[in-house]
Amino acid sequence: MAPNPKNNRLLARLAPDEFDAVHPHLEALDLPLRFDMEKPSRPIEHVYFPETGMASVVAVQPNDTRIEVGLIGCEGMSGLAVLLGNHQSPNSTYIQVAGRGHRMSADALRSVTKKNARVQTTMLKYVQAFLIQASHTAICNARSHLDQRLARWVLMAHDRASSNTIPLTHEFLSLMLGVRRAGVTEALSALTARGLIRSVRGQITVLDRAGLRTAAGDAYGVPEKEYRRLLGGGDGPPPNSIATRC
Repeated sequence: MAPNPKNNRLLARLAPDEFDAVHPHLEALDLPLRFDMEKPSRPIEHVYFPETGMASVVAVQPNDTRIEVGLIGCEGMSGLAVLLGNHQSPNSTYIQVAGRGHRMSADALRSVTKKNARVQTTMLKYVQAFLIQASHTAICNARSHLDQRLARWVLMAHDRASSNTIPLTHEFLSLMLGVRRAGVTEALSALTARGLIRSVRGQITVLDRAGLRTAAGDAYGVPEKEYRRLLGGGDGPPPNSIATRC
């Protein structure tokens, strides 16, 4: 399939004249596993708009403790610090599920948003949606059982995936959930025993999405609803929460 910027839901939500202002600055590229979009406290040179695949935003402490605080897929973009007038972030953002997408230089984004307030407004709505996602990750990590947290994360990954099978290693899941690999194995086994997922050889296959919604409980849903409120996609929850499947 040929690259198409409008496979990114955020770019697709721009009005025709707004998209025309952005389009000349977009460069198609592959996004391989572990590709760095942003490095901690380094200048952000490009912002990325995934069509497929998925990136993790990871908080990094001075002692190199790391935990995922957010996901970016076809619904959004990297480089939120640039939209907020900054040049760098202490977080790390990199690809955890390979795919493809487009990028534009940070300077081009600054120029376009300075000249076109509506482009800036649309992208700032995504910033708000991402902040809500990150805040609910904090709530979930503090208050939810590990099974709930894993169910939430699988649902979020499924929202951004192009199939029911998602390539994920125990290493990544340990980082995402902030637990040891033994805890990941236990949580995967619990969801597998309930017939909700299948987990084999670094892959998770979603078997029962409705069951995962039940397992996640209140840990899943508010950020997804907020995304739809801010950026459209219908009044009620679609089969997958981000407006349409990636």
